[in-house]
Formats: sequence, structure tokens, C-alpha cells
Amino acid sequence: MKRFRSIAAAAAIGAFICAAFGPAGSVKAADPRPTEERQQLYDSLSAVTGIPWYRLAALDQYEHTLTMARPKTRQKTGRIVSIYVPEEKWSGPLNPDPEETDPAVIRWFGGIGWDGNGDGRAERTNDIDLLYSVARQLIPYGQSEDDFAVGLWEYYRNTRAVQRVNQFAKIYQALDKLELNDHAFPLPIGTSYSYRSTWGTSRSWGGRRIHEGTDIFASYGVPVRSTCYGIVEVKGWNPYGGWRIGIRDLNNYYHYYAHLSGFNKSIKVGDVLKPGQVVGWVGSSGYGKPGTQGKFPPHLHYGIYRDRGLIEWSFDPYPLLKRWEADERKKIKSGR
Repeated sequence: MKRFRSIAAAAAIGAFICAAFGPAGSVKAADPRPTEERQQLYDSLSAVTGIPWYRLAALDQYEHTLTMARPKTRQKTGRIVSIYVPEEKWSGPLNPDPEETDPAVIRWFGGIGWDGNGDGRAERTNDIDLLYSVARQLIPYGQSEDDFAVGLWEYYRNTRAVQRVNQFAKIYQALDKLELNDHAFPLPIGTSYSYRSTWGTSRSWGGRRIHEGTDIFASYGVPVRSTCYGIVEVKGWNPYGGWRIGIRDLNNYYHYYAHLSGFNKSIKVGDVLKPGQVVGWVGSSGYGKPGTQGKFPPHLHYGIYRDRGLIEWSFDPYPLLKRWEADERKKIKSGR
């Protein structure tokens, strides 16, 4: 997994932060796409294609995360789905009309566009046509999870894309709903902790690099919680983070929890988690071989990385932490 630790990369990462958060560190709104309409679309196309709704949802969600990460190169064409197919791939690489909608002509030129809603046109701007056309690329490989993975590989030719879509599908399947936007602060509200924005500051252990997260200082043994709905991607030791756990959410954000004193032993790689679920406890592990402890005061290092398809970028989690903390305090105060 490629990430950037050099100080020289900080300027480039800063440009990404503006795209991720908007001006002055403001956090962008949640996914505005209508949940009910999307669910109806996934259900109806599942009945036609035989592909479970949660896999269609995962495919669309993965495409959505790429469009959000690369809006200048992936212009959204659908209304409620985020499937992106370049014109030449849709109509055929040698088709003289890149806006071709005749399914027979598209087939002749080797395009992937299909008529999904039965109106006689294969429109790249139509939600049903878009999702159905991509689903058609996967159907020939079979209906099992392994078959679906093979189909994804043939379509994307990218192992990371296969992993992400399958991860998202497992989350949707396990929780059986689309609306999975809630978050929690990583430490229980009411416990004693302190933090400030420390992203981008220099670090020297292991080589000159930048700090890719926010340090939340607390006592040994304070519970560390999942901030999101997500799936456990990694769990174990790394020299920088000590005992650490990594969770992937549906925004294609990788949530990194480091320097733990221990893990929740009931949690394993591949498990689907909910916001507030305990994953481990605050400690001071890391900066050495497995088991190294106590080289710094106990704290949770919390970082977030965003997958852009081929690489991952770290960005400052502080604005999100402040928002999640405030939201959770309001819920507690209101008795919800």
C-alpha cells in the first residue's frame, strides 16, 4: 500500500486537502444521492441480472469514491448513480460518433453501452443504462463471490479495485442497508483526553517524514472505538505504529489506529464494524520491533487516508474529529 511520508509531498497533499474538505478546512456534506431511489434501482437490476443488490451497490459506491477523488477527470454523467464510462469505451474505440446511442451500432464497434430500460437507446447519461451496461460485463463470469471477483478484475484490471468493491459489498451485505453515514469519536466521550491538529508536523524516527494523523492523548487502557461503518483491513504490528488496526469505510477512507496497548480479540480481519465498536485500547507501542512499548506518552495516533484508485493520500483528520466529537456530545445531551 503506497503512502507518502516525505515532507516534500506535503504541498501536494495540501492541494488534496482543499479538494477533500473545501475552503478553510470545512467538511463537505454527506453523500447527496437519494438513498431510496438507489436502493430501488439496485433491487430492480439485481432481479434482471442475478447480481445481488449489495454487489451492484458496492460497484456504484466504488465508482462514486473515485469520482469524488478525481472530479476533473471523471465527469459525473448519471443522476443518482456514479458509474463512469469514457465515451470511447461506451460507444466503441473506433466509432466515429462518440455519443452513439444505437445499441446495434455500439455492438458493431465493440462498445460496452447497453439499453437497460428498454427504450431502444443506450444512453451514457441514463442511470439504468449505465449500471446495467457495467453489470453486463460481469455476468458472463458467474454468480459466486470468486466469479464476481474475476469479472471485476477483467473490467478494471486493478487488484485494488477488486478488493475495494468486495469490501464494500461485504459491508452492505452484513448491515443490509445503504444509509451508513453515522460516525463516532474514536475515544468515549466523557473520558479524559486531549488533542490538537498535529498533521503535517515533522517526525524523525525511521527517517525524515511528516506526521500523518492526529495524536489523541489519554491514559493507558482507554477504549479505542471504530469511528465508522467499515471493514477491518489490517490488524497487527508495524514498526511505526506498534499494535495497529486499519479499517476501510464506504468513502474509501482508510482509518488508521496506532500505538494500541492491545486489540479486541473478538475482532479479526474481514469483520464488519459499526461506529463506537471497541477495537482496542490506548497504549504506547511502536518505534521498534514487535512488543516495543513506552518510548513516548500513551496516546492514540489516528490517521485517515483516501484511496484515489492507484495510490493513497493522507489528509488532516482534525476537522472530522472535531465534528464527530461535537455531534456525539449533542446526541448524549439530547438523550439519543
